[in-house]
Formats: sequence, structure tokens, C-alpha cells
Amino acid sequence: MSSASANDANDADELSMGNVSGATRVTGVIGDPVIHSLSPALHNAAFAALGIDWASVPFPVSAGGGAQAVEAMRTLGLAGLSVTTPHKDAVARAADEVSDAAAALGAANCLVASADGGVRAENTDGDGFLGGLLEDADTTVRGKTVAVLGAGGAARAISLACAEAGAARVLVVNRTAQRAARCAGLASSVGAVAQQADIPGADIVVNATTVGMAPDSAMPCDPALLHSGQIVVDIVYNPAETVWLAAARAAGIRSYNGGSMLVHQAAVAIAHWTGHTAPVDAMRSALQARLG
Repeated sequence: MSSASANDANDADELSMGNVSGATRVTGVIGDPVIHSLSPALHNAAFAALGIDWASVPFPVSAGGGAQAVEAMRTLGLAGLSVTTPHKDAVARAADEVSDAAAALGAANCLVASADGGVRAENTDGDGFLGGLLEDADTTVRGKTVAVLGAGGAARAISLACAEAGAARVLVVNRTAQRAARCAGLASSVGAVAQQADIPGADIVVNATTVGMAPDSAMPCDPALLHSGQIVVDIVYNPAETVWLAAARAAGIRSYNGGSMLVHQAAVAIAHWTGHTAPVDAMRSALQARLG
């Protein structure tokens, strides 16, 4: 990214936070820890690009405080919150209304203030993955076999979203069979528990774990199981190229990191909160500026 683009993203973030007044609509992100979250930078870049008087800030909320954060959102009149570990389950239970995706997953990563003062829980991870895949690889999952590595929160959201978007099969590969079965069950009739030996048969392979996140250099599967006819996605975005992605690219495989998923799940949140179509380009520039 050019220094000019990085400066523009930083200026957008500062502009959104520099003119806060009593009329400013406030959003934020809650988590434990949350100090290193990139969400406020993405949100504030979007608000600045849209030209609206909104601002996003990080709110550290200790483990066990998710329900209280939902109540605080009502009390303080916050317009919305992004939610990260360890509060996704608790906020879904404490919200007044829960979207179909958040209900199916039992977890929410986005809270939206409703006109009557209530709070609606959403989960934007699945849509974020699909949006990032379309932007990066210019493709969808319809009619394709998707191998999902992992069975945690991100894997469950991706499995559900892929099934709803028309994937032919969703293969869940995880060390714990019980967790894999729960994840595959979210994909209904197209979901199945699979083994690493099934990975070569997939059209799209997704690392939906944190394996490979800096400073970890481990890999979610043996890259020898991948081939040039596949698309490989790693939801990790720091580093921008994990060891696994580097191995895939060296083998001539179309490979993408999790930056686009992060941007697109945040873009869905912006749309929920403001009613505006999110300025994805401005948000991507802000992400690139923060990651250097």
C-alpha cells in the first residue's frame, strides 16, 4: 500500500474521532482483550467515507460481562457493538431479538440497536466469508465442495453460510469428532464429518482456525494435500501470508488470506447499524494501513 493511501486511511480514522459531539452516534467493539482490535479503525474509516457523524471505540469487557454489556448498550444508547471473544455466546442469549444465523450458531458478533430501544443480535461472519471469497477469487460456493478445517465459531459460521449459499457439500475436518459433527450439522444435508484424506476432493479449502496466526508458524493441514485446481482461503490475516498460504502459492494454488473476510463482516455490521451500503474500499485501506 502506498504511504499516501495509508495516510488517507489514518486521516479518515482521526476525522471520525476528532469531531465527536453530543450528536455523535457511538458504536464500538467489546472483548477481552480488545485493545488490539482493528474493528474501530474499519468502522471509523467507513463512517468518514460515508460522511456521517458516527464514531467507534474499543470497550474492554472482562470475561463474564457480555450480558451486562448488552444492558449497557441499552442504557447508554449505543447504536451498535461488534463482539469478539469471549462474549459471542452470552450476548446472543441477552439480546431482545436474535437473527436466524445467530440463533442457529448460538453466537453473535454484532449487536444492533432497534428503534424501540431493544438490541438485536446478528452474526456476520458467514456473510463476511462469502463476500471476501467473491471479492478475492471472483467466485461463489454454489455447486462446490467446501472443506472447512476446524469446528470453532468461525468454522460453524462458514459452514452454515456455505450450505445456505448452495454449496454441494461442506466437509468438516477437525481433530475432535463430536465438535466436527456439530459443525457439519449446521450445514444440514450437505454437511459431513471428513478426514484430512478428503481434502484433495474439495473445490475450496478453508482454514477456519487460528493455526498459523503470528507468531505461530504451524499449518492446519499438510500442503501436499492441496492442488492447483483448488481455491485456498486462510481466515488468518496476520501475517498476511501464513506458512500454509505460502506453501499453497508456491504450488501454484489460488490462495487468499482473511483480510477480505474481516472487511466484509465489518461491512455487513455497518449496513445493519447505519442503513448505508458500507464503503468497502475505504475499509480495506484502513486495514492495510493498520497492518502496514
